[in-house]
Amino acid sequence: MRPGRSADLPAILELWRADVKAGRRDCVPGDIYLRRMLAGFEWEARSRILDGPDGELKGAVLVASRPTPHGTVAQVDASAGDDQPELRHELMRWGIGLSGAAGAVAALVWCGHGHTEGLDQLGLERVRPWWRMDRSLETELPEPATVTGYELHDGTGVPAGVWAHVHNGSFAEHWRSSPRSEEELVAGRPSSLSLLAVTATGSPAAETLCQIESYTADSRRQPVGVVESVGTLPEHRRRGLANWLVAEALLRLRNKGARHASLYVDGWNPTRAFDGYRKLGFEVAFEAEVWEATFR
Repeated sequence: MRPGRSADLPAILELWRADVKAGRRDCVPGDIYLRRMLAGFEWEARSRILDGPDGELKGAVLVASRPTPHGTVAQVDASAGDDQPELRHELMRWGIGLSGAAGAVAALVWCGHGHTEGLDQLGLERVRPWWRMDRSLETELPEPATVTGYELHDGTGVPAGVWAHVHNGSFAEHWRSSPRSEEELVAGRPSSLSLLAVTATGSPAAETLCQIESYTADSRRQPVGVVESVGTLPEHRRRGLANWLVAEALLRLRNKGARHASLYVDGWNPTRAFDGYRKLGFEVAFEAEVWEATFR
């Protein structure tokens, strides 16, 4: 194995496309997400590549990490050819070992449902399902239902720090939550696709942040409107704010040219957010399993 480098990225994306075709992952990340994911990535320290005898790339593993209130949590992303599960596991083992040696409290691996054989032998344990929920934007959309006592604003003129405040406050008690910075949340997003619900006195209550992506090797109608960071502060929950924001976001995404919409949700979400998404026409389109290794 050798350290990876940024020049390996096109070949890594080919491995990821093969994963999508086989059902091991739901999609190859779009350009916007990919830029965020690899911004400042330490290729030398956090990646390993296996080259074949003819110089082709046989496998790759990338290890990212995020701070959480309980310590650093790593994410291990390993890919190899269709007929090489042993190689994929070898790469995962390296990533898990690096995570523990670097002081992480846990390492996470996402795998498509039905493609997790042998993960328990790597010290991993299944901890939850993770769903991608989809709906078409080319059919009738739900009418946004306003909530009395609240107003909806887009990203124009929102004071600095508000998005991070609502996001981090909304997800603080969720599994493996990680605080996000304002820049990370809103950089590169059109202000019209960043939606905020506020009280009559101007206090922020809920948000959703969206973007439009185009994916390769993907069965969804392109481009896809991605609905992210659907969060409501605890004191404002159970009033319909999330449904209002998402329904409004769907209309705006369609008006911007998106033909399909997707969002991601924890299958064990404590607020059962997925029930609200189903009422808006979303259905589970891909189920991943999250596996975790924990370190003392």
